[in-house]
This record gives sequence, structure tokens and C-alpha cells, in this order.
Amino acid sequence: MKGYAYRLKQSKFNTQYVDILVDSLDPRYYLAIECKSIQGKKLYFSQHFHEDKNNVHQIDSITDFIKKTGRRGFLAVEFRGGRGKQNVAYLLPWEKLQEFRENSPGISREDFKCGIELKRSSGCYILNDLYPKELDIL
Repeated sequence: MKGYAYRLKQSKFNTQYVDILVDSLDPRYYLAIECKSIQGKKLYFSQHFHEDKNNVHQIDSITDFIKKTGRRGFLAVEFRGGRGKQNVAYLLPWEKLQEFRENSPGISREDFKCGIELKRSSGCYILNDLYPKELDIL
């Protein structure tokens, strides 16, 4: 499948809605991915996401961007294991993130198992193994 994924450059004076955009002729791969890398066993909505200068929460801003562009949204989270422990990362559909946000202050590492665990190879995460079928079941 032809497509193009690119990481948006962060800048203090430019708005960056998400970290990675994916464009493709196949609409199932037209994605917006926000990335977080955390230490600990839980991602907290108040701690790991920010508010902009107008007090708009990052999740609300990304949700609006996803709706306006027609992209499918995902949150990619890497849980850093620390010294001697392996890092692990998951891809969670944006709709699931919003469900968790409505019901709790964060998402535990265990809760992320309802998403897709990303395979790791040579210090990188491999997205090649994701197929539309897997993205559709999320």
C-alpha cells in the first residue's frame, strides 16, 4: 500500500496538532497519531497532556483536528521500562482514549492492552505489520 508518514516538527510559535500524520490513497490509512513516552504504569490526562494558551486541553484540540480532517486518530504510548527492563508501546484508537477520559483520570498500562501492541526491533517500533483488518477491529 502506498502511503507517506511524516513527523511534524515542534515549534514554540507554530501549532502542532499531532506528532505524526499519515497520508494514503486508502482512507483506512489516513491517520493522525499523537505520541507519548512515559515512565510509570499509567498515563494521566492532566499530567501527560497540556492546555494551550486559550486553556483548550490537548485532547480536545486533537479531537477537533481529527473531525475537521477526516483522519482516524490514534494515541501511541511508549512505557519506558527503565534500566534493564524492556520498553513496550501500544497504539490506541482515539475513540477509546475519549471513553477512558470520560470515566477515569488516566489509562493504565494494562488498559492499553485493548489496543495494538507495537512490535519492537533494533530500538524502533515497527508499524509495517499493521493491516487495515487490524485497524478496523479497533
